Amino acid sequence: MPPSEWAQRQESRWPGAELCQMPPRLVRLSVPRPRGTSRNAETHCFCSKGERPRSKSNEYLENGPLFSELKFYQRAAKQEHIQKWMKLKRLTFLGIPIFWGAGQAEHNGKSYRFMVMERLGEDLQTTFERRGRKFNKETVLQIGVRMLDILEYIHENEYVHGDIKAANLLFGYKNPHEVYLADYGLAYRYCPNGNHKEYQENPKKGHNGTIEFTSLDAHKGVAPSRRGDLEILGYCMLQWMCGSLPWQHNLRNPEAVQAAKNKLLDELPDSVTQWAPSGTDCGEIARFLKNVSSLAYDEKPEYETLKKILLSGLEQKRPCYNGVLDLTTTKSTRGGCAGNPRKADLPKPAAKQVKEMKESRLENKELTYRRKAAVGKKSGQVQEKQMLAGVNKPLQIEVENTEPPYSTYPYKSFQKTEDKCIENGVTFPPVCQPERLQKLTSPTACRNSEPGLHETLYQYVIAIVILVFLIFLALYFL
Repeated sequence: MPPSEWAQRQESRWPGAELCQMPPRLVRLSVPRPRGTSRNAETHCFCSKGERPRSKSNEYLENGPLFSELKFYQRAAKQEHIQKWMKLKRLTFLGIPIFWGAGQAEHNGKSYRFMVMERLGEDLQTTFERRGRKFNKETVLQIGVRMLDILEYIHENEYVHGDIKAANLLFGYKNPHEVYLADYGLAYRYCPNGNHKEYQENPKKGHNGTIEFTSLDAHKGVAPSRRGDLEILGYCMLQWMCGSLPWQHNLRNPEAVQAAKNKLLDELPDSVTQWAPSGTDCGEIARFLKNVSSLAYDEKPEYETLKKILLSGLEQKRPCYNGVLDLTTTKSTRGGCAGNPRKADLPKPAAKQVKEMKESRLENKELTYRRKAAVGKKSGQVQEKQMLAGVNKPLQIEVENTEPPYSTYPYKSFQKTEDKCIENGVTFPPVCQPERLQKLTSPTACRNSEPGLHETLYQYVIAIVILVFLIFLALYFL
């Protein structure tokens, strides 16, 4: 669709919209709403040629989740701050989606708010269900360490997430082994301007968040805090490793869930180790929850200590931030970085991504075949030259004093192929081309070779005539 036509359609659909700056040549993709976005938000995905895919969420102006998420990205998730933090902590990856922009629009007399962010892949909950509701220990601990890095960053920027769960953990769109923490609709600024919120129970606001994983503070109606985020992460890891939680069957009764969580934390570590299935060691999760439950409401967690607790369960005592996640129920390889996971265990790439990969492979194969054909013709001409030099030695000096009789046709073909590849965005470094080929494929060399073409052909004809004459002469005397 031409950019002008796309703009006209958007103007007709959203008259008076205050749109953020978008790249040209946008392509809209009709896809379902990914899990982890606001329930009241409608999500669309689009991308521009040569740009990373993006997604757009919009909701009614009166709704609050998208507004809270927008404020979080604007205050705490600026890319320059994230890059500075990664450099300070020596991290190669931090799973916070990229925020591109936001705006407001009116449609049929109603006001809408929308935001544009990085497009992500499948959520962890879908993979968890597909894999039989259980992950291996190494993968769970590795994901836990990555989440601690994210939580440490957002906590240092005065925010807490408040709704950590597998449905809000999404894989990268291009790299399915990168895990992002998304959906900041319940994000809360617990420490505005350095002043921590006071502990105050409010039964009217009790049981906020996802009842299955929410913290004890949230059950009591207390404002979210750092220890609440870590407690929620502990419950998530326990479910991923064991397949379920002790209060899984009683989610319709928030008070019963709260009592079960109190019992679990009061009887640590035995409550966790006894809940784990036979053959599953949850000692690290028990120690993790024990450390978190001992924190005061406004106390800063020791993130490095918590990371060491989780890393102690890995054979390789370091996190693999860009490593392969083994999303199976069997034991993974050393350090949770499996080398050859099965294709069925990984999130399936998008159809557009598969199509782009196939087109790229076909272009590379076609160019390789043309290069091989050009080199083959060149080697055949060299062999012909050597044969002529051996049969007719008087012609050797004459041939050596002139430019080697290479035909310009294969190199013109290669030049056209190379120009076509450059137009399509495919380039090859000069080092990949033979030195002789670089000279002959340059525009100057091709222009200079035209005048000597007839001379070279004339010499070839004379050499062939002499060779035929000598052959007939030899046959005559024999």
